Amino acid sequence: MLFSRRQIFAAALVAPAVARADDATMLEAKAGAWRLLPEPAAQTPVWTFNGGPPGGVLRVKKGEEVRLRLDNGLDQPMALHFQGIRIANAMDGAVGLTQAAVPPGQSFEYRFTPPDSGFCWFRPSAFPFAAEQNARGLNGLLIVEEPEPPAVDLDLPLAIEDWRLDDKGLISGPFPDTGGEGWMGDALTVNASAPPLAIEQKPGSRIRLRLLNACNARLMSVIFDNLNPMVLAIDGQPCDPFEPANKMLPMGPGARFDVMFDLPREADATGAIKLRGGGLRSDSRGEADRDLAVFTTRGDKREARAPIAALPANPMLPREIRLETARRLDLTIEGPGRTPGPVWTFNRGAGAISGKPLLSVKRGQAISLGFINRTPVAQSIHVHGHALRVLHLLDDGWEPYWRDAVVIAPGRTVRVAFVADNPGKWLIDSTILDHTAGGLAAWFEVL
Repeated sequence: MLFSRRQIFAAALVAPAVARADDATMLEAKAGAWRLLPEPAAQTPVWTFNGGPPGGVLRVKKGEEVRLRLDNGLDQPMALHFQGIRIANAMDGAVGLTQAAVPPGQSFEYRFTPPDSGFCWFRPSAFPFAAEQNARGLNGLLIVEEPEPPAVDLDLPLAIEDWRLDDKGLISGPFPDTGGEGWMGDALTVNASAPPLAIEQKPGSRIRLRLLNACNARLMSVIFDNLNPMVLAIDGQPCDPFEPANKMLPMGPGARFDVMFDLPREADATGAIKLRGGGLRSDSRGEADRDLAVFTTRGDKREARAPIAALPANPMLPREIRLETARRLDLTIEGPGRTPGPVWTFNRGAGAISGKPLLSVKRGQAISLGFINRTPVAQSIHVHGHALRVLHLLDDGWEPYWRDAVVIAPGRTVRVAFVADNPGKWLIDSTILDHTAGGLAAWFEVL
């Protein structure tokens, strides 16, 4: 279905323009324009899929084959990575490892059947070009619907993206910006529109929020004002429901949270979702908190619902990980000036994509990785094709949720564990796309 811009945002939803080609959904990457700043500012030249908004939404069904045909209308190579789907290895979009980049004027069809329900996203993955492509708007949300989704009054995807604009309102480089924290901008959009998103619902309405950090490099904190959020899933995988500490969610690039809450039961009440000033950055530049979405209750009160319940647990994921038999490896992250060659490295370059795998294990082997951040900036590391448990510092258990990426503060160590149950060659790289472009990538093999 095609939506006008007014229809999209009146419904507080995003939908890309969708075309069909031989029963595949076509995603044509090409130049376009979109209004990123409030009127009377002119539209900004961006790169789009099918001329739609940056951060569009595709919804698919669990267990049904997905066919997405990437048509590259740019003047540089590209590929797509689907973060959060435990995808077949050949469809992972890891250029140089699982596929060649799609040249300008050529096409590639991604075909896979999602094994899990969940909230995922897709973004460019042909480096060093991916950082610029994402910064110019080439990304989107992919929602794999549950067979029986929970009853809500509004299912709201919320994609947050920042933009570095020059004094003429044009997106500016350098691309990739590998030398520091990465490419960040002061202009902000929510669902490809200048915030805040204004949403009216009846008092007591139940909202399912699918929150995505679609930025290149910004590590952010999102806070809830006059709302009582319950986190139901992280990075696409269900967890035991919990209210986040201080009603705040820390989010690295590519992080996704499924959150549910009920609006106040009185009319003309408001609640807001805000971006905390500075987020997790080492330099906040004096940023103030900014409203991302403001909810207002209007009309008749809805009937009270039962308490918010957990999503069904994913039976495809292991119930336990035998840490005592895990293959263990520490990966030290170093940055500019510490080593020759790439700007960012794991273990001073060991296991780069052009080299040997960090590990080669049989399917079913438990793996424990330690990420040691010896850089002055926060890092966000993604393990492709698998769901991770974040280990306790004493290595005596794990957090009660799954992740596909973790944030490591400067000077700190984070350890994760997972069962290598997905055959193929899998990347470990940064969700800060500028850091991956600068060399922060390695891989392992599951036989």
